[in-house]
Amino acid sequence: MSTLLLHVEGMSCGACVKHVTKALNEVPGVNDVVVDLDAGRATVQGSAEPSALTAALEDAGYPATVDESAKPV
Repeated sequence: MSTLLLHVEGMSCGACVKHVTKALNEVPGVNDVVVDLDAGRATVQGSAEPSALTAALEDAGYPATVDESAKPV
């Protein structure tokens, strides 16, 4: 299992956090999601492909990028 950090655009409220969390949890291979509204990021644990995570967020209306500088755990 690895941990990925995603920078998520467009989050402005608690409802956004719920939408982002739901979109990420629906991706196969996701074990846990923690969304930080203030930092504009989501931490995802599991075996999901990064491209699947960013695609799910794009579909939900929240463009995201993978933080390549964060070390996978």
